[in-house]
Amino acid sequence: MAINKVVANVAEATEGLKDGMTLMLGGFGLCGIPENCITQMVGMNVKDLTCISNNAGVDDFGLGLLLQKKQIKKMISSYVGENDEFERQMLSGELEVDLIPQGSLAERCRAGGAGIPAFFTPAGYGTEVAEGKEVREFNGKPHILEEALTADFAMVKAWKGDTAGNLVYKATARNFNPMMAMAGKITIAEVEELVPEGTLDPNTIHTSGIFVQRIFQGEAYEKRIEQRTVRQKG
Repeated sequence: MAINKVVANVAEATEGLKDGMTLMLGGFGLCGIPENCITQMVGMNVKDLTCISNNAGVDDFGLGLLLQKKQIKKMISSYVGENDEFERQMLSGELEVDLIPQGSLAERCRAGGAGIPAFFTPAGYGTEVAEGKEVREFNGKPHILEEALTADFAMVKAWKGDTAGNLVYKATARNFNPMMAMAGKITIAEVEELVPEGTLDPNTIHTSGIFVQRIFQGEAYEKRIEQRTVRQKG
């Protein structure tokens, strides 16, 4: 029988989170982000965080809430996105930002979870991304060395999960979540629906419970849309 990974709530899930830690947060835009964990961190007032995430939400939602309170020291991401405060802090020098090509960011997270310390990629060669990095040629094409990323905590959001920590993501939420779930020393999964072990079809599981240490059923998901565009009548 698998180990029961269920914790009572988000407060128990985030126990041990301290100032200065490095965090991975799944999501793409506002889709598939660990909303409950982010709200909890705002209340905990943890500071000097290094956050690894594709982007930083919007001004009043997602990681934007942590940026508003100056709780993030450094962002490692691929997209400034729709967050004006992220842009302002980056341009003013208040926030340290490491912008990475999106594919390289995803692969650096995946490599961290797979135990691969570094890899070569052509993405970013000849740009600021390559500054200070080793370059080698493969098949006549220059590649730069990118190091794997890991985190003290990885926080992911799934559609369904079971008590053993197995996770299923829905549609676009299956973005950075699976690779980040593998790369955290402690991985916290918040799910919309928590089901008993053995309920999920093994063929549909995207993240194996072996990578998850804590799981809880989240609540009050807003599922915000960054930019709502509708067709004009007529």
